[in-house]
Amino acid sequence: MRLNKPTEQYPWKIRPDGKAKVSGELHYLTDMTRENMLYGKVLRSGVAHAKLVDVKTGEAEKLPGVKAILTHKDVPGLNGFGIAEPNQPVFCDRLIRYEGDAIAVVAAETLEIAEEALALIHVDYNELPILDSPEKALEPDAPSLHKEGNILHERDYKRGNVEGAFNRCAHTVEETYETPRQMHVYMETEGGLFIPEKNGRLTVYAPTQHGYKDRMQLARILNMPVDHIRVVSSPIGGSFGGKDELNVQPYGALLALRCGKPIKMHYSRMESVIAGLKRHPMKITMKTGIDHEGKLLAHRVSIMSDTGAYATLGGPVLNFAVEHSVGGYVIPNVEISGKAVYTNNGVSGEFRGFGGNQVTFALEGQLDRLAEKIALDPWELRRRNLRELHDPGPLGQQIAANDGPLHVWKSIKESPLYQSEKETLSDNLPWMRRGKGMALAMHGSGLGYGIPDPAGGKIRLNDEGKIEVAFGHEEFGQGLLSTLELMLLDHFNCDTDDLHIMIGDTDNVPESGSSTASRTTNMVWRALQNMKKPFLTELFSKVHELTGEDRSQLMTGKKGVWKRERDKSHRFLMSYKKLAGACADPIVCTTEFHYPVTPDPVLGGHFLYSSTAVIVEVEVNMLTGRVRVTRADHAVAAGEVVNPLGYLGQIEGGSIMALGFTMTEDAIMCNSQYMTRNLDTYLVPTIFDVPDIQNVDAIEELPEGDTFGPRGVGEVGSVALAPAIVSAVKQATGKWITKLPISPEEVLDGGEGFFSHCFKDSSAREGKETG
Repeated sequence: MRLNKPTEQYPWKIRPDGKAKVSGELHYLTDMTRENMLYGKVLRSGVAHAKLVDVKTGEAEKLPGVKAILTHKDVPGLNGFGIAEPNQPVFCDRLIRYEGDAIAVVAAETLEIAEEALALIHVDYNELPILDSPEKALEPDAPSLHKEGNILHERDYKRGNVEGAFNRCAHTVEETYETPRQMHVYMETEGGLFIPEKNGRLTVYAPTQHGYKDRMQLARILNMPVDHIRVVSSPIGGSFGGKDELNVQPYGALLALRCGKPIKMHYSRMESVIAGLKRHPMKITMKTGIDHEGKLLAHRVSIMSDTGAYATLGGPVLNFAVEHSVGGYVIPNVEISGKAVYTNNGVSGEFRGFGGNQVTFALEGQLDRLAEKIALDPWELRRRNLRELHDPGPLGQQIAANDGPLHVWKSIKESPLYQSEKETLSDNLPWMRRGKGMALAMHGSGLGYGIPDPAGGKIRLNDEGKIEVAFGHEEFGQGLLSTLELMLLDHFNCDTDDLHIMIGDTDNVPESGSSTASRTTNMVWRALQNMKKPFLTELFSKVHELTGEDRSQLMTGKKGVWKRERDKSHRFLMSYKKLAGACADPIVCTTEFHYPVTPDPVLGGHFLYSSTAVIVEVEVNMLTGRVRVTRADHAVAAGEVVNPLGYLGQIEGGSIMALGFTMTEDAIMCNSQYMTRNLDTYLVPTIFDVPDIQNVDAIEELPEGDTFGPRGVGEVGSVALAPAIVSAVKQATGKWITKLPISPEEVLDGGEGFFSHCFKDSSAREGKETG
């Protein structure tokens, strides 16, 4: 299905929350206020590494308008948080590990008073040597940042005889690739409203990707039963992985309980930069070898990941990177070693693509270099090594039958851009060069083997006569509400007015797992598959009881239940509201299940995959070194397209985010201090950077017998763009790029720049003339 030619017909549906979002009518959670609320503000360490000696709050407490100041001594439960490893302190108690560490938090009548109070808190500390790179952190005499040392996680994998295979290779390539510390740059920075209720409960309104997980962690910190905490978590103004971990929640919750008043907290952009998560910077070295026919024989990979001061999801991200460094290719001999290393840098964490973007940039670069070695079309080299339908997964694990890589490979092969002739120089602007490049990736969804990944949902006919569904997933801009609505309309043939969708409120929705890892669409699809039949069976039984009509002839439709007549017409029997009123007991069904996982004990190994390939065209200004992407054609194999507009938005949006990863975005640190603290120095793509042409070919075909449904596409649009752009730049300039983002200086340095080109042309003319 080509998604670049939308029609006005079903299922191209305007999202139900769209108008309110674009008009500003929608209240995000950080827009909320309450009477008599106080403002909370966190004191950050401001230093990268130090021994904390003392925190003096007396002077600040005397400031009129200050209502509370809390430090580590005021945490009643666990002084730590983190989804995988709760080793990030709510407040530092003895050791400062990065400039964003929290020392204290203030509640005051105004934000200005809170900020003034922060300046009056006196912190004594002794600075320690700064470990601003994984290499420094791994030196033998480096101080330990955590009790287990400076290595958060190691992941190794090996099959075959790599060294022996390299000896048989006709060609090998070895290269080191570096990727940047990318920011999520959500429009709504971290924040929330925290309300102590009269019944002793606490209500938390805060954007998060997993309300139930937040509730569990808050209960641990506050030493409260989980059911005393309600987390309301939608809608969210963007996340991309950055709000999967706690951020503002511990501070707002502690202050609200201490003060007995609502607390509002909202990070400034600068505080979000300092304290928020980033994409893991990685240094990846790959050696890859092929035989004379271009078949991959050996692949050795070393990954060094800078996880920053705390664990967050650094371990699982590394596992994902290790797995995806093989891609959708068949390589008999593989050796991979990965390290996630603690440093005094900003905290790295979950980010769209989850480590796949970094290694795909490296892997696809290797294939391009090998193709050049044997003078073979790089796309043809990929075809010779693509996995087949029933091949095992990247780490040898059993996976669902998958030939997505071949489908997306074929789609790109048919792209007009692939078929077009290379244009290298414009007649009018001789300093402009054009090039095109391609890349391919296979991307796992779900959390992977060994990680609990439960899901569930609920459906009922509510008292108002609505078909009500409830899920613990979150809407954070990805279009979940549209997707749900379309699925429900398809299942029940009803009107949108007959539906009520509930998400993001732990008091009212079941645990559905995290809204992450491209899992939500797939989990919602499966939940509705599980619940539809028992729900309709119960519904039609009640109608039969009330009307005597044959159950087998009943159907749901607009406004209520209908009966199929012999003449193939339909007769309206009963409204949903009347049916709900006639039920003594509510009609309700629930489901609980686990995301599909491989049966093989491969840590983090995935079972369901989607695939993508992309071809881009770039223009390179050989005077300035600036690169502009003018066209990008995407092919995505992820099963049925449930929500075409949402699907298109995810692929285009992910692609633009990857454009920033490739071209401009890098949260630069110097001595473990952020240099790019605001959006005037950290440059993200704008509408002016979006390619003039973007096409998306959605391949819906799944292997015969596949019952796993549509895969999510939240991440796959972002994973393959970088290597495609770098390949196009190589074609345009002759320069291989190994470090992202692409710098103009590197494009010009050593490449076939404009002046060297002119000089070469001049020399050629002189040679011709003298010859």
